[in-house]
Amino acid sequence: MYEFFLADSLEKVFADTRPRPMLDCEIKSLQGARFAFQLVYHAQPFSDCDWMQRFTVSVSGAPGKVRIRELGLVPSDLPALDQRDCGYLRTAPGLYPDVLLPYDGYIRPIPGQWRSLFIDFVVDADARGLYDLTVTLEPEATSRLGNGQLVQRRAGVDVCKLNLCMDVVTAKLPKQTLLVTQWFHADCLANYYHCEVFSEHYWQILDSFITFAAQEAGMNMLLTPIFTPPLDTRSGGERTTVQLVGINREGDRYTFDWKHLRRWCALCKKAGIEHLEMAHLFTQWGALFTPKIVATVDGMEEKIFGWHVSATDPRYRTFLEQFIPSLRTVLEQEGFGSDRIRFHISDEPNLDQLSDYLKAKAQVVDLLDGCIVMDALSNFEFYADKVVEHPVCASDHIKPFLDNNVANLWVYYCVAQGVKVPNRFFSMPSSRNRIMGILMYLYNIEGFLHWGYNFYNSQYSVEAIDPYRVTDCRLAFPSGDAFIVYPGKDYAPLSSLRNEVQVHGFEDMQCLMLLEELTSRDFVDALLHEHLSYRLSFDRYPLDACYLLQVRNRCLEEIKKHL
Repeated sequence: MYEFFLADSLEKVFADTRPRPMLDCEIKSLQGARFAFQLVYHAQPFSDCDWMQRFTVSVSGAPGKVRIRELGLVPSDLPALDQRDCGYLRTAPGLYPDVLLPYDGYIRPIPGQWRSLFIDFVVDADARGLYDLTVTLEPEATSRLGNGQLVQRRAGVDVCKLNLCMDVVTAKLPKQTLLVTQWFHADCLANYYHCEVFSEHYWQILDSFITFAAQEAGMNMLLTPIFTPPLDTRSGGERTTVQLVGINREGDRYTFDWKHLRRWCALCKKAGIEHLEMAHLFTQWGALFTPKIVATVDGMEEKIFGWHVSATDPRYRTFLEQFIPSLRTVLEQEGFGSDRIRFHISDEPNLDQLSDYLKAKAQVVDLLDGCIVMDALSNFEFYADKVVEHPVCASDHIKPFLDNNVANLWVYYCVAQGVKVPNRFFSMPSSRNRIMGILMYLYNIEGFLHWGYNFYNSQYSVEAIDPYRVTDCRLAFPSGDAFIVYPGKDYAPLSSLRNEVQVHGFEDMQCLMLLEELTSRDFVDALLHEHLSYRLSFDRYPLDACYLLQVRNRCLEEIKKHL
């Protein structure tokens, strides 16, 4: 016996567990919004099912161009850390649904396994009213085996049709105002695809992954390797050089070649990236050293800064005095003025490193006058003492920032945020990923940062890894922390279930903002809490996907009423 049914986009379809079917087949959407659902399929073991039987899948009636992808399983040796709560789906090593693979035209149910197709589309800008969607599964009359043998369709296997009804509200999804950056690791792309940095193949790969970031991952800000970012690198080690700026040194004088940076800026503008963040000016976790910077000295390439040069070295100050003003001028010329760039001192400093952070900051702060300087951190003291005026706060340490009404607050999470707060690990329910949109709306968050758009290295970048085989950076971080896209064939990134769900969360935020424009903030606040006995916070929120789906539908109902 074959079984086919629809499930919502928040369901994670594990091979060994029957997923929850879609509860409501009448859904609402805005013009220009994304809608996604899953087609779940299964063949009963030890039955009369023919495991060679294939089905073609088609979707009709959708108010948008339909895309069908296969939800693939990937391995996880480390799904979760010991520090965790009860809000995980499972924590045992195994195969987890995540990568969205190209659909090759048919499905073949495997006896005893649950699988799914991920089906989505962007609602047409001129769509309005009711649409009846039909998913049709048609058994192939014959299937050809690898050896050329033809297998005939078995009697009794019929066409299956599954239906949805969509009501498109006559209002456009507003433009995303949330600033979003997920760190772009250019070196990982060069390593994975075995291409020379700055070759035409390399630029083609960058173009593809930058375009996907802007158009498919909700990113409007991009980490820019003016020099190789000093991130997740072991002390004394280094990552593949991807420095965009050519540097020539003669004594204490520096000249710069900006051609690669200008080309990078052009790719970003073409893709729709509106903001750039510069690579950190000092090493991670303490700001004790300078980043790796290479230059031509007496005709030879030389590593002029790195682990061998302290953060406070006068030679680095001399370099920065010439580099930063020239950099700012070039960025301005390329359309990225002071309001469209961000600088970093050092990533994730703690209180024990406060003194060193201040010394590093003193090297450059006057050169960054008029620019926004932001860093990821957990300690409120950095903001209270005006050490960091634009904090990017860890979600599990955000309460004092909120209690003190910090303006223009950003939020981030990573490996350490695995208890109570949202995250996007393989092992967590998708609702725990998507809820961030509602929470960021509710607490007026300006920006979201994540360190892993495409980190395909082991911890500390000791070696490159294959993200289809190693999803936890060699037992360092829970699977799902280090990257949200996979490197596909022909230099094309492949999305993940987590990426799709996260973007839906960003759109939740946009829908709530539209409703606020039509009503009031108090009205939207009441809608978000109308069936809750507690106030939503970053460490307390519904884990049930139904809450998120109901909030989206309720929001659209109210938008329709108030237009």
